[in-house]
Amino acid sequence: MVRHNNQLPNNLTQLQNLIKRDPGSYKEEFHQQLAHFETTLEIFNLNPTQYSKKLDEQAMFLAQVSQCYLNEMKFFPQKIVDVLKTHNTILHNDMRLSLCKCLILLRNKNFITPFDLLELFFQLLKCQDKYLRDFLKTHIITDIKNINMKHKDMKFNSTLQNFIFSMLRDSNARAAKLSLDILVELYQKNIWNDHKTVNIIADIGCFSKVTKVMVASLKFFLGKDEEEKEDSDSDDEIDPRDTMISNKFNKKTRKREKMVEKVKKVAKKMKKKKQKAPSFNFSALHIINNPQGFSEKLFKQLESSNERFEVKLMMLDVISRLIGLHNLFLFNYYPFIARLLMPHQREVTRILQFAAQASHELIPPDVIEPVMKAIANNFITERNSTDVMAVGLNAVREICSRCPLAIDEDLLRDLVQYKSYKEKSVMMAARSLIQLYRQSMPNLLHKKDRGRPTEASLELKSKKYGEIEIKSHIPGSEILLEKSQLKDKKKNIKKQKKGDDSDSEDWIDVASSDSEIEIPTDSEYSDNEGIEEEESDNECGNNEDENINESSINNEDTPQENESVNLKTRKILKAKHNKTHEKEEKTKQAREIAMETIFTDDDFKRIEAAQVKKQIKGIKRKNVIEEETDSNGELVQLSAIENIHKKRKHDKNARLETVMKGREEREKYGYKDRRKSINCSKTNREKRKTKNFQMVRHKAKGKIKRSFKDKQIAFRNYLIKQKKMR
Repeated sequence: MVRHNNQLPNNLTQLQNLIKRDPGSYKEEFHQQLAHFETTLEIFNLNPTQYSKKLDEQAMFLAQVSQCYLNEMKFFPQKIVDVLKTHNTILHNDMRLSLCKCLILLRNKNFITPFDLLELFFQLLKCQDKYLRDFLKTHIITDIKNINMKHKDMKFNSTLQNFIFSMLRDSNARAAKLSLDILVELYQKNIWNDHKTVNIIADIGCFSKVTKVMVASLKFFLGKDEEEKEDSDSDDEIDPRDTMISNKFNKKTRKREKMVEKVKKVAKKMKKKKQKAPSFNFSALHIINNPQGFSEKLFKQLESSNERFEVKLMMLDVISRLIGLHNLFLFNYYPFIARLLMPHQREVTRILQFAAQASHELIPPDVIEPVMKAIANNFITERNSTDVMAVGLNAVREICSRCPLAIDEDLLRDLVQYKSYKEKSVMMAARSLIQLYRQSMPNLLHKKDRGRPTEASLELKSKKYGEIEIKSHIPGSEILLEKSQLKDKKKNIKKQKKGDDSDSEDWIDVASSDSEIEIPTDSEYSDNEGIEEEESDNECGNNEDENINESSINNEDTPQENESVNLKTRKILKAKHNKTHEKEEKTKQAREIAMETIFTDDDFKRIEAAQVKKQIKGIKRKNVIEEETDSNGELVQLSAIENIHKKRKHDKNARLETVMKGREEREKYGYKDRRKSINCSKTNREKRKTKNFQMVRHKAKGKIKRSFKDKQIAFRNYLIKQKKMR
């Protein structure tokens, strides 16, 4: 091999390439460069504020070839670390960045432990160099992710977490904020998504004296789950198969072609989503160790806080979510938020959302009473605008969907009176409140507002405060036993039909067996409507008997009336007895079938269908309110409170904006100029369209065909005119 000793000391790139190929042959040159580096480093330490290009090149060269000479390079990483630790704040930006890159290169070759390097980098986050801070943040996250790629190194994670948690308490606001950002990003990437990370952010971050750290911690807890982050586009609702088939027969246009291409992309996305395994990611609020203590401490900080209004709103939001998710008791929260419930208050809809989020079934009604009174007195009054009234009614509905006992009977019946209000927004909000209590506690509503009774509504039992209904069976499972009995009966009928010649009797039996499980028609409901309404109105048997006795006492005037009343009471009592007997039999059947059989997916589908039928039976289509509130969600959607049934785009500019948006990618409406060149001449017919009407009026009039009578009159007038002229 030919050696160029005279060029190698100056050409480090060439020397680096040669050393990597043959380390033993170029050992002397390497020792020479190592000695040069140590000399240059001593000179640099005398004046560390200046950028040294020579030191930069030599340090990078030694880092590149360090794996070739392990013994000689043992102390090289420590020398660079010492420089960065000693002069980290006064170093030149380029010099500091270059030395950090050298250390990353040495870390990849295992010359320095990951913890030592990351500890140094966290200390360098205090430097006033934005580019360096971003660079170090990216490297820290990537390095921790690579370490935990195959399996989680619990010892390393625990040591590094403790160090990062100490950085959160650092007096340097910049370093504390970046440390928190790294923690949050590692949690979101599912690298450090354990309860330890969450609880340290809760205990240290949310109560930090640095406002930026506190706000970032609150935003972390207000973050959404993975499923909520995915935007539910309207394109996902399009069935690609239907669109492709319709495109075969419809007129081919440019807009339809674009639509088909879009649908194909959506179909691919939907296919990928189906192939992916479902991800279940709980939000950070679920894994807090002591939610009650955390919420109390945060509320105490809120009461004595001098932060701006937006930060206070974030604190209110976190507290309300904690109360709703964990069913906490924080009684001072409700009078505090009730003081903010005024129509002119800034962000009042969000405050109403927090009030709804902080309600659950275990809150005593007298505790949440100040909130309900504040909404009723300040929002739901006719001196306010209709939008304010609708927002207030929507907020009441959202609170009552989570805590049905929050409102008393008198206030509920007063609010329900707005069901016939002149403005649609208020009317629909009041009707949604009626619909909610029809499904939860219909006895609080007036009899005329309960609607036609259904099987599901008759089975409803109004719960008292703190009462829990424990089911000893699967509701609706009795339908499985009925179907099996029906099959057995049909088999027996077929056997009898084969042995017996009389077909008519067998058909009668089938009809009777079918009628046992047949859904009652409207006519049947109309016959028994009075009985069912009487039962739904008076759920307790004692009250019903008292009402019957009172009616019989009041109607003792004539014997005929007395007899009719007695007949009516007997019918009611008989119907009630039959209903209770049927209910007991159904629950007994459901228990038996749950103990004896293992349910399949088809069985559960039948049970679900039977439960749906119970809710549908006896309800007319026109009485069903289209808007249904979803009280199953853990968090209250702001759109549920701001949902005002009204056309919002009522001004001219807003309407024009939607019109112009609809005209995009559409051909120009009106007469189409079919000339190949714009400069070509037009026909007389086309020119006539641009002329004034008075200029072409005589031509338009002349082309009209006159009747024979009109021609006679015109000729007569002509002759008279000629005669006068003579």
